[in-house]
Amino acid sequence: MQQLIQRLVFIGLLLAISGCSFIQPWVKPYERENLADPIMAFESHPASTKYMNHVYEAREAGRGAEGSSGGGCGCN
Repeated sequence: MQQLIQRLVFIGLLLAISGCSFIQPWVKPYERENLADPIMAFESHPASTKYMNHVYEAREAGRGAEGSSGGGCGCN
């Protein structure tokens, strides 16, 4: 029984030590452009989304959570 426990502890230590190995990246830097597919973007038109956020931000100061406050006619 003692020998079985020692073997299990040894196997557990081997598994724990093998988890500390250096992990190689599986995507090369020149391959990342293939992963940046436009279909994965949050917005389909980021420029218009940024503009509309600015308009909402300027007109609705109570909206918040956009980084700045505004108000009035939205002329800025």
